[in-house]
Formats: sequence, C-alpha cells, structure tokens
Amino acid sequence: MLPAPRASLAANSAEFESLPLVKPTGFREYDARWWFGIPGAEKPPELNLLGVQALGLGLGTLVHEFGVAPRIVVGHDFRFYSTSIKQALILGLMQAGMEVNDIGLALSPTAYYAQFALDIPCVAMVTASHNENGWTGVKMGANKPLTFGPEEMGRLKEIVLGGAFKPRAGGSYVRVEDMRERYIADIVSRVKLTRPLKVIAACGNGTAGAFAPEALRRMGAEVIDLHTALDWTFPNYNANPEDAEMLHDMAHAVKKHGADVALGFDGDGDRCGVVDDEGEEIFADKIGLMLARDLSAQHKNATFVVDVKSTGLYAIDPVLQANGVTVDYWKTGHSYIKRRTTELGALAGFEKSGHFFSASRSALAMMTASSPPPLCSPCSTAIGAKISPICAKRCRRATPL
Repeated sequence: MLPAPRASLAANSAEFESLPLVKPTGFREYDARWWFGIPGAEKPPELNLLGVQALGLGLGTLVHEFGVAPRIVVGHDFRFYSTSIKQALILGLMQAGMEVNDIGLALSPTAYYAQFALDIPCVAMVTASHNENGWTGVKMGANKPLTFGPEEMGRLKEIVLGGAFKPRAGGSYVRVEDMRERYIADIVSRVKLTRPLKVIAACGNGTAGAFAPEALRRMGAEVIDLHTALDWTFPNYNANPEDAEMLHDMAHAVKKHGADVALGFDGDGDRCGVVDDEGEEIFADKIGLMLARDLSAQHKNATFVVDVKSTGLYAIDPVLQANGVTVDYWKTGHSYIKRRTTELGALAGFEKSGHFFSASRSALAMMTASSPPPLCSPCSTAIGAKISPICAKRCRRATPL
C-alpha cells in the first residue's frame, strides 16, 4: 500500500520517484489544485504522480465511507500532462475498488452530464481550469449533481495526508467512447436559433475548442473561430474570460467581423464570458439577471440563488418582482451555489464568475456551458434583437446595493 504522502520532496531525485508528494495547501474548500510543474520552471512541484495515485486511493476510500455505489466518471482537460495525471488517479481509484468510467478529453460540464447520462453517482474531473501551464487539479463529487464542499474536502484531506487508505478488490475500468458526441447532441437538441447569428467562439486554445464551435454551428450559428485550435502551449493567452487580454481580443474580433456576440470559454468550459455587438463586456451577473427575467416569465414564483458578490439589481428588478421571484443571495463559490440551488429546489443559481446551475430541463436549455446563455436565451434570439440594446435597457444600471 502507498505510504502517507510527503508535504515536500526534491524534484529529480530518487525520493520523488519513490514516494507520494501531496502539498497540504492543495486541498481547497471545494476542489483541489496543485502546481505540478513544467520543464524549466523554478517553482518546485507540489504534487507528483504517486501523489495523484494517493489522491485517487483516498477518494475511493471516501466514496466507500459515504456508502454510495463505487462507480465514478473520470475525464481530463487539455494539458500535456493531464492524461498522465488522470491515469495515476484512475490507478488509485481502482485500488480502492472503484469502477472507473473514463470519458477521455472533456469539459467539466461534460463530466457532470455523464454522471446523469450513465447514472453514476461520483465524478472526478482532472482540470487546471483557467490557470497557466503547470497547474493541475481535480473537481470531485459523490452525490450528483453536487460537488464536494468544505466538509467533504476536509475529510478527503485527512484520509490522503494521514495515509488512511482502505484498498479493496473489485476495481475495474470502462472506456466510454462517445460522451463528447452525446453531450453536444443533447445541447443542440435543446436549442434552436430563430434568426441568423454571427458568433465569435473564443477558446484560448483550451479544451472548449473541441466542443463549443461545433455545438454552436450545429445550432445554426455562423461561427468565427478565435483561437479554437487546441494547443497546450497556450500561445496567445490563458483561457480565462475574466482576463482583460482575452476580453480585448474578443472585442476586437466582434468589431472586425461585425459579429452579434463573442463568447469566451475558460480552460475547462464551465464559464463563459460575453462581449456584445458593440464590443462591450457584459458581466456574468448581468447575464444571469437577463436569464432570470426570461425564466421567471415561464416559471412564476421561482426562486433563484445568486452569488452574494453579484449586482443588487436582482433584489429590486421590477420584472422579477412582477413574476413573484424570490432571490436568495448566497456564498461565493461554484460548489456553494450549486448546493444551495439544490437544497432550496431553486430554479437556477448564478455565480458571479460565470458558473450557472439549473434545476429544470427548460432552464438547462438556456444555461449549459457550450450553449451559452446569451445565445440561447429568448432575450437575444427569439425576438430577433441584438444584445447591446437589451442589456442597456435591462442591466447597465448602478452598481450593487
């Protein structure tokens, strides 16, 4: 059995190749993230492959502790080292007696979708999200649709760092060949454009380039590719639609091509940044407000969970009030918002950074990562209007209360 991981080990040494390395600070409130390192980097690694194996064994131990079915969906993002990390994680999971269902290269939302498509309770998505090369991490859950929060992450940390592993027989591996196509087909089946739209698909050479442009084209959009070719050197910028460099590139492309909208995806495709037809950024909380208006017209007296850092307009918006909406402001963090949305039975949850969550299929049709809200919402398609005047009318008002 693996020994308890070390908190630090010198790279390029016998110990590094023989013992697990897991820096304790990599366990965060709702996911795990470490500096894995790249050739030539001065920063020492915080994790090695044996450490990833220990993480998998610890996660499998925790799943059995929870008493849920020992079946898990595993996927990875587009980094030159992500496949190796996923394989080490899988080895540890199988040592713990887990049935591993490997969906291959994936967006984080694809992994969550696969939990329902395959009826599997657990998920482990290997991704560094929007972070620069050298970083890695894992988003985990054992009770769909929820991902781990502080309690689960704290227990996982105890198991892994304490070496409290419980290997079990019966581990197995299933390669799932068609999840990308199933995911895209499901998205496209929910969304039909009612007018021509020219869309800039900005992917920062990240994983979304293998998903979003095709999904958008199959919906009927005219797509202008902006750094959609997968390239793990990320030659232009990190795929982070909150960064000015990516947003400025999107704005330039909108003006150059006369596009209706630019959609920018982060590294694992679970956040979408928006630039309108005038080259102006629309912040994610304002997109959420537009969605809430449209959804509340179809679902009277709905409840929405909103990131506490978001605009205060949700609380005073006259359309939401007229539709009987209850707004619940909650803690920042995708895991917190998702959990709160589920606990309250809310129609949808909106995190300020751009994570959106839905509790109904009709809402989901507007809110999935590869069919972004501004493209799918009636506010920008069904009435045949451009986004800029709609947002100017609905959203561009004073700052939060």
